[in-house]
Amino acid sequence: MTQLLMALRFYATGTFQLVVGDTFAVHKSTVCRVLHQVTAAIAKLRAKYVQFPATGQERRDLMNAFYASSGMPGVIGALDCTHVPIQSPGGNDPEIFRNRKGYFSVNMQLITDHTGYVMDAVVRWAGSVHDSTIFDNSHVRAMLETQALDGYLVCDSGYPCRRYMLTPVANPTTDAQKRYNAAHVAARNSVERANGILKRRFPALKYGLRLSLLDHTLPVIVAAVVLNNIALIMGDEVPPDDAELSDHMQKLRAEGLQVDYDPVEVGPPCTTGQAGGGMTSVRQAVIDSHFM
Repeated sequence: MTQLLMALRFYATGTFQLVVGDTFAVHKSTVCRVLHQVTAAIAKLRAKYVQFPATGQERRDLMNAFYASSGMPGVIGALDCTHVPIQSPGGNDPEIFRNRKGYFSVNMQLITDHTGYVMDAVVRWAGSVHDSTIFDNSHVRAMLETQALDGYLVCDSGYPCRRYMLTPVANPTTDAQKRYNAAHVAARNSVERANGILKRRFPALKYGLRLSLLDHTLPVIVAAVVLNNIALIMGDEVPPDDAELSDHMQKLRAEGLQVDYDPVEVGPPCTTGQAGGGMTSVRQAVIDSHFM
């Protein structure tokens, strides 16, 4: 139990291992050894607690839940990336970990359901790597590319629009496009909120992981994702929402945009015969079917 509490203390504070050692009256080397052992044990639970929907029924349930919460049809997950600050990893090419904002980081990709449960996490790419590159090299992309259309991921405009990925309309000109964008924002909000909750629950991911080796850093991030999902499953108290997010949602309501919905059975629209065969034609089919 003491070893577990030492690791949780590190995840929750992001402080130096020396400070954790002082708290538990043990040497820094003991903290280092315990942290890696506990982290490895928790990270091994990933397959059990981080699961992408595998069956058609699971995906249909997700579509209905996303539609009930956002008004966006056919959604099976919300996709986004977030940067976790780290120390310079050293080695031959440490600068590839320096992101566009100038600090060293790991660019982590998350796919969540409507509640913020993380269904998939990719934790291995350097901070300089673009979000779309991470997705293009992920197993989820390979899976979606090789099967029939069965729902969409919603993501921001940094990703390409594909038959299984819906992005916002850059310059909406019609009321239907504006309604689509509003629903898209509401659906994508789940992953943005999940990113915030994860970093508020484990501030080490927000303020930086002070670990010298990348092989020690990446398992800590995975372990934090696993623990965050366990906390969600167990109904643990969620850290308070960011004031900015709450203000944003209130602003959307004040502007007359609908952000709360009643449950409705809905799936992805049929795109058979759509000109263009994919890309933005799929997005247009969604707009024409549900937002006209």
